[in-house]
Amino acid sequence: MKKPSSKIREEIARLQEQLKAAETREAERIGRIALKAGLGEIEIEEAALQAAFEDIAGRFRGGKGQTTGKKNAGDGRTGGDTSTAVASGADAGGSGEA
Repeated sequence: MKKPSSKIREEIARLQEQLKAAETREAERIGRIALKAGLGEIEIEEAALQAAFEDIAGRFRGGKGQTTGKKNAGDGRTGGDTSTAVASGADAGGSGEA
């Protein structure tokens, strides 16, 4: 049975809202971690900071080549791994900029 286009549009709108809420939660979580690591106090260009985050993401993905910036945050990781990588990334960035 085929859905009418209006029902599909409603479902798309609902899914877009869910995506927006999920992205907001993820951004807030990452922002809190970054602030705790001291990244809020570092003067750095956004492009350089994004590249550093992509490097960190690549480490968690198991070095699968270039990162694309896509969100695969929870794939096979533990909380301990996350805090370790953020700490090492913050130490590396903090000593070069401070």
